[in-house]
Amino acid sequence: MGYLGEEIKKLGFGLMRLPQKDGVIDVEQTKEMVDLFMEAGFTYFDTAWAYAGSEDAIRQALVERYPRESFQLATKNAAWINCKTKEEAYAQFDTSLAQTGAGYFDFYLLHNLGEARTHYFDDYDMWNWVQEKKKAGLVKHVGFSFHSTPEELEEILEAHPEMEFVQLQINYADWDNPAVQSRRCYEVARKYGKPVIVMEPVKGGMLATPPESVVKVLKEAEPESSVASWAVRFAADLEGVITVLSGMSSTEQMKDNLSYMKSFGGFTKEQKAVLERAQEELKKIPLIPCTSCNYCAKVCPMNIGISGSFTAMNYLTLYSDLGMAKNQEGWMVGSHGLKHANECIKCGKCEEACPQHIAIREQLVRVSEALLK
Repeated sequence: MGYLGEEIKKLGFGLMRLPQKDGVIDVEQTKEMVDLFMEAGFTYFDTAWAYAGSEDAIRQALVERYPRESFQLATKNAAWINCKTKEEAYAQFDTSLAQTGAGYFDFYLLHNLGEARTHYFDDYDMWNWVQEKKKAGLVKHVGFSFHSTPEELEEILEAHPEMEFVQLQINYADWDNPAVQSRRCYEVARKYGKPVIVMEPVKGGMLATPPESVVKVLKEAEPESSVASWAVRFAADLEGVITVLSGMSSTEQMKDNLSYMKSFGGFTKEQKAVLERAQEELKKIPLIPCTSCNYCAKVCPMNIGISGSFTAMNYLTLYSDLGMAKNQEGWMVGSHGLKHANECIKCGKCEEACPQHIAIREQLVRVSEALLK
């Protein structure tokens, strides 16, 4: 029995990126993947109300085909998505129950806390509401997923000690990334004694195809191992981790993950040294040295999303994935109500405030040319 009294192996099936056929989730391939996963002794499945079609697909592929006690199912409540009343937020739970047909949820998460999203859960008193669901036997374990700063995570855990676990973005590329602060968020969770579920261990697929210098280090050490396997194993090796979610979208990805996670017992000293060398290679790549302190934002008269723009540009530099970089810019700038880099008036106030002495105006021109055309 592992954390929270649940027997869970260290690989979880993330259901956000299920295989598609003709623009809809391929339920038949999903069934094959579920069968492989269950046959290998893995039991944790992670979906969400906000993952279009996912809850319905897992009902067909898992819930209707396996005894309910043979697996753990997690889903999430995104109160900040188009909910103008607490009743609308609460209704997500009933929708999830109906779509999954699960009867109850082993793990229920308040979804994507942090920044402007957290107040919805406060305003709608969802902390007490979800405890009532637990008392009613409709939820076994209650926690939340989180995307923000370690300081904000500490505030939430201080205010809500009743939360049983935290789901965090953790991977070896973001471990010391000042824009994500994986390590510090993990350390805060452990400080408060909360076990961790890991999301984005492969950084949305980016660490399956990292820069060539990183690939070289990993392949020289283990030619037979996939590059992505190092990312999943890095997260699984951390103390206090319940499971590591991998958002698998093909049978091939499932087979690869199972091949090394079935018998994973932790990294050796030598494997840790290899991954440290890979992290050092990542650090050699010339990135915009932004620490997301946002001093620049406080003085910008145009409300430009400077740090978010730089994070997106760094994604492009690291992974050469233009689509992902544009998505990041859209999320971190546009979705947060900030102005885009091409709206900069070049006043220079930001550069006066920047402790890293970044040529911000020049870098915003690069962002505009690379991501906004």
